[in-house]
Amino acid sequence: MTGSRRTLLCTSTAALAIAFSALILTAPNSAAEPVDYGKGDGTEESGGGDETGIYAAARITYSGSVAKNGGTGNVTSADVNWTPPPCWYAPYLGAEDFKKKMSKDIENQMNAPGMGGHAGAALSELQRHYEDDYGWTDTPGYKDYNVDKDGEGMFWAAVENPNEPDILKRSSCNDLPFWVDNGEAPPPQYEEAITPEILAALAYQHMQLPDTEVSLAPEETTKVNLPTWAWLDKAVFDEVQATAAINAPGFALQATTTAKPVSLKLEPGTEDAETYPASGECTINADGSIGEPYAKGKADQTPPCGIKYLRSSGNGTYALQATITWEIAWTGTGGAGGDLPDGTFGNDQEVVVQEIQSINR
Repeated sequence: MTGSRRTLLCTSTAALAIAFSALILTAPNSAAEPVDYGKGDGTEESGGGDETGIYAAARITYSGSVAKNGGTGNVTSADVNWTPPPCWYAPYLGAEDFKKKMSKDIENQMNAPGMGGHAGAALSELQRHYEDDYGWTDTPGYKDYNVDKDGEGMFWAAVENPNEPDILKRSSCNDLPFWVDNGEAPPPQYEEAITPEILAALAYQHMQLPDTEVSLAPEETTKVNLPTWAWLDKAVFDEVQATAAINAPGFALQATTTAKPVSLKLEPGTEDAETYPASGECTINADGSIGEPYAKGKADQTPPCGIKYLRSSGNGTYALQATITWEIAWTGTGGAGGDLPDGTFGNDQEVVVQEIQSINR
């Protein structure tokens, strides 16, 4: 390959990406197809194969304690700088089906009214990339869409995370679809290629934690300057797991994210209150519970976890917020694993605080 030829190939990369983006915008079922963003506890998956290999895209499936209908879960990362992946690359189509789809999309665009100039040239280069072995550094071209290797691998394509609000981040995986042989890792330049760690982050995003309603004594209605005991039994809450998995011929990954409760934070809903302990952070006990249930004879004791209101709520209520911090870790295919940022989730509980009435005789 001559130096001028190599330069031409490198400088045309952006044009090829733009041309492919144009195809995606006019063909909504293309690059976004590989992933199902969750159907609650469902394990629904599209895909399959025949004697020639794969003929449909694999999808991410979610199981365990996850939000329904593909929505994000209720867990909030304690690390404000951490976010789930906005996009990634995943198995898309086998060679025969990729050829059918891509060649048809390119042909439709080339025949569109007014298609010419730079856009038309970019589409021609995109066609040459997949048909005539037109490539550049680290990005090989393909002969006839690799159909002679159908069933031996898949083309991978970009997938957007629909729960990412920033459209620029969501569309930042903008490389052209690329080929990966069955059983092989994607080329190293595709840093956003799906991994167990990415799946763990997606499981984290979809994880549904249980509601946090603490037991109180006195329950719902308490008195000014009377310590209110608060606790959570282990039976009320325990560790929570969510799993994300993707399966395609020659490629299968999964990751399970586990959340364990470690502390409870009480916020009285008013400045006219004291918490026990003073920080409002009630740590988990050895038996997995938090706080201590009130029992007869403890009226003069200070609760290990609780609140003392200093002023009546009048005709209204105070919104007591109980937030649990969850320690989150993950394990995945091949023994991979690690920690993710702690997560939090809390509920408000309405508390009535009354003045202690006394009778003068």
